[in-house]
Amino acid sequence: MKKLHIKKGDTVYVNAGNDKGKTGKVLTVIPAKDRVIVEGVNVVSKHTKPNAAHPQGGIIKQEAGVHISNLQLIDPSTNKPTRVGYKFVDGKKVRYAKKSGEEIK
Repeated sequence: MKKLHIKKGDTVYVNAGNDKGKTGKVLTVIPAKDRVIVEGVNVVSKHTKPNAAHPQGGIIKQEAGVHISNLQLIDPSTNKPTRVGYKFVDGKKVRYAKKSGEEIK
């Protein structure tokens, strides 16, 4: 399994594509495809047949995956996009923001 710099629950900034400039919370990470589903970003219309969940069927709006290379983590201290680095603190590997140097929880 790949190690990605973005995890579920992170707030990210979209730096490329149709939704460039938007920010959102990560809902799902798909390491096999290097993709992430972000809340309110890359919303597509999906045609569905009637089923138990949607008895009426029809067109449903939902988020589609965004490639991880088009995303940057939001720095918790400055609320701006930053790159992610790794360092060892007390024998544990932790992520930190390259701009501020602050540890990412």
